[in-house]
Amino acid sequence: MAALGCIWWWLGCCVAMCAVVTGDDIFLEWHVKLDKTINPVSQNQSVITINDLFPGPLINASTNDNLHINVFNAMDEPLLMTWNGIQQRLNSWQDGVSGTNCPIRPGTNWTYVFQMKDQIGSFFYFPSINFLRAAGGFGPIRINNRIAINVPFPKPEQEFDLLIGDWYKHNFTVVRARGGAGFSPDRMLMNGKGPFNDSSSKAHESFNVTQGKTYRFRITNVGNSWSINFRIENHTMLLVETEGSYPNQITLSSIDIHVGQSYSVLVTADQDPVDYYIVATPKIELPIAAVGVLHYDDSTVIPNGPLPNGPDPTDIDFSINQARSITMNMSTGAARPNPQGSFNVTNVTLSQTFVLIGSASPFNGSLRYTINNVTYITPSTPLKLADQFLNGSGVYELDKFPVHSSLPTPVNGTFVVSGLHKGWLEIVFVNDLVVVTESWHLDGFGFFVVGFGLGQWTPEARSTAYNTYNPIVRSTVQVYPGGWTAVYVYLDNPGMWNLRSQNLQHWYLGQELYIRVHDPDPNPAKEHSLPSNLLFCGN
Repeated sequence: MAALGCIWWWLGCCVAMCAVVTGDDIFLEWHVKLDKTINPVSQNQSVITINDLFPGPLINASTNDNLHINVFNAMDEPLLMTWNGIQQRLNSWQDGVSGTNCPIRPGTNWTYVFQMKDQIGSFFYFPSINFLRAAGGFGPIRINNRIAINVPFPKPEQEFDLLIGDWYKHNFTVVRARGGAGFSPDRMLMNGKGPFNDSSSKAHESFNVTQGKTYRFRITNVGNSWSINFRIENHTMLLVETEGSYPNQITLSSIDIHVGQSYSVLVTADQDPVDYYIVATPKIELPIAAVGVLHYDDSTVIPNGPLPNGPDPTDIDFSINQARSITMNMSTGAARPNPQGSFNVTNVTLSQTFVLIGSASPFNGSLRYTINNVTYITPSTPLKLADQFLNGSGVYELDKFPVHSSLPTPVNGTFVVSGLHKGWLEIVFVNDLVVVTESWHLDGFGFFVVGFGLGQWTPEARSTAYNTYNPIVRSTVQVYPGGWTAVYVYLDNPGMWNLRSQNLQHWYLGQELYIRVHDPDPNPAKEHSLPSNLLFCGN
């Protein structure tokens, strides 16, 4: 009878869990268009708005909610939206990049349907093709915990979304025509607004706080090129979330945020009730900043004087040491009740290792960016469609290009590699660019960030420079100039997954590949069937 009672208890828990994990259905309708009236820094340029908003509307969901986003393309060119950091569990059909989806043609619409499966945290969305991100179209994503899962910090008084990034003064079509070559960003925006106290700004960002209260800032670098350092005058920040992971909490006076990365920090309004600068500066020596205001209730004193200093933008040691200090809180849960340390990567057996060298190469007089001396060529047929209907034939050749070293000379190609399903993959990103900090992102998964280094990577680094005890898990990772970054990835999510540079120019000019994680079993419980509204293009 005791055993029977245990069985009924277990079944009851399963039923209860199933009732919880299905999530709610959220239906959104988006109208995407070009707006020539916003001009955030008083320039005559087109800005991509969603429902007339720039940045676009907040997606506010909870773990396991189901999103239905009907996107109407009112622009004069094709559109795809991607969901940076959303893992699309078993469902790369909804990933919204050129390898998985046909674009939404002008004057038409398409509905993305996907689940926030087993995730929490701060992410963002943006248009993924044709250099469109340089014109906007981006917006914040929050995935809140289910009520049953405790959050490892007190509930803040309020939450703020803060999208910061560099911005071109030229129209994106002008920059795109030259692949970004010869152009550098001219401004930095904070939630689509120019710097405080700058005559070129039509508006600036401001956040109202009450003395003694604590607030959560969800900060994302939505820029095109520049890593940034973020700080708030006279205030410290408690780091509490990193792209869906809870880190060991550390107090910071400033934080480096690389292109495509997101963080959550808690800020307590514990200073005199006046106004303070909120500042983000590029990690290069330029007299440019995104500047907003932290406004205390009833304050009549605006910020004045010089902006608060950050670290020397050329101090790589500061950046690496801060990155190494961000580690996983192994004892807390996140989207699930089990602790984040359930995957202990200290003793995993690696199934594959990729050494991916990012560099720049001239092609017929034009600049291209490469991985292992391959610059990606986008086929007219999305890879996922080619896989489904053509077995890839005539569209791409699987494992044609090397994943351990560079080719002797640069080539064009559709770079698709095999990832072993349910195997552990080690990726070592090597940055041959000596003045640019790269960011790399893999759709469908999180990176266990096990190591950073300068100079040449060797296998000995695994025993001398890796942290496999409590590495942070995130979807976008930086690689310092002339350096390397090592990550582990557990390939438990079948699909065709985009691995890309988050630097927009580098991505647009060829720095990407796709990892095909294949399960031959057609069971839709292992990988979802193609959607009923699937768009077709190419072959």
